[in-house]
Amino acid sequence: MARAPLLQLSDISLGFGGDPVFDDLALVVQGGDRLALVGRNGSGKSTLLKVMAGLVEPDKGARTVPVGTSVGYMEQDPTMEGCATLGDYALRELGPAELWRVEAAAEGLKLNLDSEPAKASGGEMRRAALAKVMAEAPELMLLDEPTNHLDIEAIGWLEARLAETRQAFVTISHDRAFLKALVQGTLWIDRGEVRRRDGSFDGFESWRDETWEAEDLARHKLDRKIKAEARWAVEGISARRKRNQGRVRALQALRSERAGHIKREGAAALQFGQGPKSNRKVIEAVGISKRYGSQVICDDFSLRIMRGDRLAFVGPNGVGKTTLIDMLTGGVAPDDGTVTLGHSVELAVFDQKRAALDPDQSLWENLTDDKTARVQGRSDQVMVRGEPRHVVGYLKDFLFDEAQARGPVRALSGGEKARLLLAKIMARPSNVLVLDEPTNDLDIETLDLLQEVLSDYDGTVLLVSHDRDFIDRVATTTVALEGNGQIVVHAGGWSDYAPKRQLVAQAGTGPSKSTAPKKEKADKAKPNALSFTEHHRLKTLPDEIERLEREIAKLEELLADPSLFKREPIKFKKATEGLAERQTKLSAAEEDWLTLAARAEAE
Repeated sequence: MARAPLLQLSDISLGFGGDPVFDDLALVVQGGDRLALVGRNGSGKSTLLKVMAGLVEPDKGARTVPVGTSVGYMEQDPTMEGCATLGDYALRELGPAELWRVEAAAEGLKLNLDSEPAKASGGEMRRAALAKVMAEAPELMLLDEPTNHLDIEAIGWLEARLAETRQAFVTISHDRAFLKALVQGTLWIDRGEVRRRDGSFDGFESWRDETWEAEDLARHKLDRKIKAEARWAVEGISARRKRNQGRVRALQALRSERAGHIKREGAAALQFGQGPKSNRKVIEAVGISKRYGSQVICDDFSLRIMRGDRLAFVGPNGVGKTTLIDMLTGGVAPDDGTVTLGHSVELAVFDQKRAALDPDQSLWENLTDDKTARVQGRSDQVMVRGEPRHVVGYLKDFLFDEAQARGPVRALSGGEKARLLLAKIMARPSNVLVLDEPTNDLDIETLDLLQEVLSDYDGTVLLVSHDRDFIDRVATTTVALEGNGQIVVHAGGWSDYAPKRQLVAQAGTGPSKSTAPKKEKADKAKPNALSFTEHHRLKTLPDEIERLEREIAKLEELLADPSLFKREPIKFKKATEGLAERQTKLSAAEEDWLTLAARAEAE
């Protein structure tokens, strides 16, 4: 039985005075639909969602919503004029009797409803917008990047609510794990056209690639036909001019058809500049502690980071992930303990607030004002990995055109700002990357490319992210900040750590007030006693060592083939590098185990 449509767009065209964003677009959202809206940054996803919400009027076409159907919209940048608190904004369309709905949503999203909009962060305001639409429970929810600025626990709460609801929703998101858990269909925007694919998100990317392959094949056939017809025209038209004017017109039509094809946007040319090789031991923190008033960031925490390690720092918003990384990289001093950086450490930092970008300057100025990238005496060039590049040419590598180069950064979308910041840090040589929420606003294709680039990066990566899929594909170690100063270090990515969270919680998240004095006394009596984190590390090291030994054995077996170098030189190179990296990690893990085991025996 067909479901009733909740919203229908017919023959929608929209251009904002320039090239059309959409032309003759049509789509239908039916009751019960759970749809992802995906596409490249700048493809018009947010604009289309606003058209669906009735907030943007198209140049042509119709938006149809049946009488009595409620449509709710969660915007990225909500305006809260006239609202004394975030709670007032979230309750704006509801009566006082429904305050409990807002409070329930706020609890799940970790939102303080009493916060004043003027003092709230962008993330808090977006959570208020999400709490508002979740509390209103319209028949159709339109959600623009709902997982941005949510921690993993809040994303889990949102997933659970959306999984159990009977309401239809359309969501823009680049969080693969979120989309795979929820959606039953995908709307894909590509060069002004919207294609729909029903089914789970797991099959979207292979379908997208097949679509592109079919398009490339059709274009290739058309090109061949045009060449054949053009050759005929040159060689035979003079002898048969009157008789073959129809064929000439057909050739012109073929050329017009080919000219009408919109070129598919390429991928950004991402590549990190490799600095000098750092020491084997990059960072060592011993017994560090940090607190701000009553908030404990860490307590007697020790961590050794070796060259090539890829650490993901996870935990609730506000628990201190960025502060911990700042301590590890020398930006913030610990209250107690020591942090030692290895020689020749060169940092490149991608900060979540994009503070390295001046919003009032142009893209051009943001790159050339960087002293580390400036080419002496040239205002139109930037030093990229040791080589001078013209600013516009370098920006084109990151999918910016010449007109954007002279425009202000504040005019860019979130995804474009992220790409610009990547362009800035990728121009510098580095051997330690600090990536604080790099996945916010980046499209799926750029995330894939970033993950590939990080896999080839020869240095060390410190990552803060709430994107579980991205963590799984990048991290070799997960550092989980559980709150109250308790930090757990676990081998592998999020999927490796998540099943152990309950066990860690049962073991306790830190000393209670009644046991804290006893712990302090014990620490004084035994200065070499293992911390909770070190005990956990000692337990997990044997599994890590076993895993590394298995991987080394597989790589050695692969490299034992004498013809591999000639047959597949790239594969040979990657396997050789992978073997050296794992042998280094195995040596470090064995050294750690011996050290911790000796200290445990002395307790």
